[in-house]
Amino acid sequence: MAFEISDILLEDLKNHIKDGNDTTLLALFEDMHHADVAEILDEVNWDEAVYLLRLLDSETTSEALMELDEDVRERLLDSLTPKEIAEEIEEMDTDDAVDAIAELDEEIQEAVIEQIEDEEHKADIREMLQYDEDSAGGLMAKELIRVKETWTVAGCVREMRRQAEEVTRVHSIYVVTKEDVLIGRLSLKDLLTSDTKTKISEIYIPKVDSVHVNDEGEDVANLMQKYDLEAIPVVDDEHKLLGRITIDDIVDFIRDEAKEDYQLAAGIIQEVEADDSIIELTRARLPWLFLGLLGGVGAAAIMGGFEKVLEEHYILLLFTPLIAAMAGNVGVQSSAIIVQGLANDDVKGSIANRLLKEMLLAMLNGLALSIVLFFFVWGWKDAIDYALSISISLFVVIIVAGIIGTFIPLFLDKRGIDPAIATGPFITTSNDIFGILIYLWIAKLILGI
Repeated sequence: MAFEISDILLEDLKNHIKDGNDTTLLALFEDMHHADVAEILDEVNWDEAVYLLRLLDSETTSEALMELDEDVRERLLDSLTPKEIAEEIEEMDTDDAVDAIAELDEEIQEAVIEQIEDEEHKADIREMLQYDEDSAGGLMAKELIRVKETWTVAGCVREMRRQAEEVTRVHSIYVVTKEDVLIGRLSLKDLLTSDTKTKISEIYIPKVDSVHVNDEGEDVANLMQKYDLEAIPVVDDEHKLLGRITIDDIVDFIRDEAKEDYQLAAGIIQEVEADDSIIELTRARLPWLFLGLLGGVGAAAIMGGFEKVLEEHYILLLFTPLIAAMAGNVGVQSSAIIVQGLANDDVKGSIANRLLKEMLLAMLNGLALSIVLFFFVWGWKDAIDYALSISISLFVVIIVAGIIGTFIPLFLDKRGIDPAIATGPFITTSNDIFGILIYLWIAKLILGI
């Protein structure tokens, strides 16, 4: 049965904290899952959360901290001393430890690292802080099981028992040379069924997928998805084994990327949370809103250039919102498909081929919609010239919007810019302007004005 926080439970917790009933609190949290502990930390007030962090053992709270939102975790850690933070860090796997430390100010980071007693853990954290957080090096954990090809099965089992004490979950057993060069993986079945004197070099599997420490996180995610991997080793230029990336790390990375792309598509230029300050939210939203304002001013200026046409043919003005809306919708649809394909590495071939395909698709959609619009205008106003000008304009606008919506994300991707930015106000605004310009120009041409 899923754990649920009731008002009664929260009230009891608050009262026990207020009265300093530490023994009762420890009993309440005994055997509680770290995700449930995190949920409680998120529900109580700040002072109460800090009280619980200091009361509970670091083995429990370290995992709970990683379940919290980054902003909440950062603020809670700021309430602790460097030594208290170090105690939490020592209980974390290196990837989680690096994520937590990276959120602190540089001065606090160094103070915390100095308080870590495990020298190997300290060295691993220092090393991993050098990698980009969205690279394979930034995503990997140093905790893994590695065995030497020269070991016997008996010696391998003894060494694995020692290493496994530091590993939360054993996904794979990696085989390395004396120089730590990754050469393969070891099947647990082969290990258990082989003679104890057999050399690992005789039973290991030489085929093993790996990623370079500087590979992009998206490339790692695509590789793990393609081959259904639960974990993948990370190597350096000399193919030495540095760490491993597990499926839970990749799921977190994909979730964060999807959140960032969603906000970009909505016209928010930096990652924000709903409970961020008004200033932070304004700073994230205002630039794209300003772009939309400029786009609206640009569209108004274009219409001003056709003021005489619109005065003499007011029917054209009635369909201006429709043309602008269709241009924006088609552009967003096209760009969304391309951005999704780029994210999943499904977009193959040249830009020219992709543009040709999108143009043919836009022509088919545009033809169907234009025919419907033609008969609607003709039947409503009984004016075939207006029906022709408006429907042909829609046809051309849809084609142009489809091409723009396809080209811009492909172009941005080629330039190393996140193409998700193309699915938001940028595409909508640009297509609104182009749509109105094309609409009024074609109408003026057909109507002979």
